[in-house]
Amino acid sequence: MNSPATKNTRNDLASQLKQIGLCAVPASLDDFVARAAKSRWSPHQILEALASAETAERSKRSLERRLRLSGIRAFKPMADFDWSWPTKIERDIIERTMTLDFLGEARNLVLVGRNGLGKTMIAQNICHTAVLAGHSVLFRSAAALLEELHRQSPEGRRRKLRTYANVGLLCIDEVGYLSFDDKAADLLYEVVNRRYERKPLIVTTNRPFKEWNEVFPNATCIVTLLDRLLHHADVTVVEGSSYRVRESERETAARRGKK
Repeated sequence: MNSPATKNTRNDLASQLKQIGLCAVPASLDDFVARAAKSRWSPHQILEALASAETAERSKRSLERRLRLSGIRAFKPMADFDWSWPTKIERDIIERTMTLDFLGEARNLVLVGRNGLGKTMIAQNICHTAVLAGHSVLFRSAAALLEELHRQSPEGRRRKLRTYANVGLLCIDEVGYLSFDDKAADLLYEVVNRRYERKPLIVTTNRPFKEWNEVFPNATCIVTLLDRLLHHADVTVVEGSSYRVRESERETAARRGKK
């Protein structure tokens, strides 16, 4: 049994390790010391084990932090995606994008199609893959992004624009689901323009580009915005009936069958 003096010494050591920025070993110091003693580790082996534990813990915490900040939310994995449901989908483009090769090319991906065809699910999976690969990612709906920029002070807006401009991968989801004013169009243009030829974008929209003037009525920057967005981009159109409607119909039929 450890004496009170031994316990105090180990508590002091754990606190000192935390003070110098270590996080893995202090939480399991007794176990670490016991393994080192049992295995008769040399000083060099102890340092190797300590460095390995801290590296793994920091990688884990970094991943958890990037996932939390990304805003991806819950989603279904691509393994659950029914490729046979859409009447048109360019699977090769989507699967190539899942390899993340577009990140280094600062190439955009634009998914166009009606509601309920899995555009958001695809975008979430790509973003999640990017986080797992060590990239910084932000996933925002168009409404949330524009609202966040709109409510900021001028200085706050400049800071937010820098964040959106410099994050490794930015996804703007659901452009076209709501209508916005010309000021919102200017803000969206700022985001797209600051990332142009520097950082990749993923955009999902339920409206063809010729209808974006209806999404942003009276905006004068739409042509230039689309020019920047589409210059280096893979644009893939998904067509078909809503997958969510099909699932809802199946659930309704199943409930009726149980009665």
